Amino acid sequence: MHVHVTTYGAVSAVLTLVNANIAQCKNRSGLNWFGISIILGPLATLILAFTDKLPNPKSAE
Repeated sequence: MHVHVTTYGAVSAVLTLVNANIAQCKNRSGLNWFGISIILGPLATLILAFTDKLPNPKSAE
């Protein structure tokens, strides 16, 4: 039983980091999406997968 809980925790931790990285690649806040991923889990990954990339603020000038 403890192995399943530990595995789920490790997978969740990695998924939050992956989501933060995906968010930064889409010009979104990695820290915000890290927190959202802790709450929503895999649902946050789906949301990020279907959102468009924001324009780069530096290229707006």
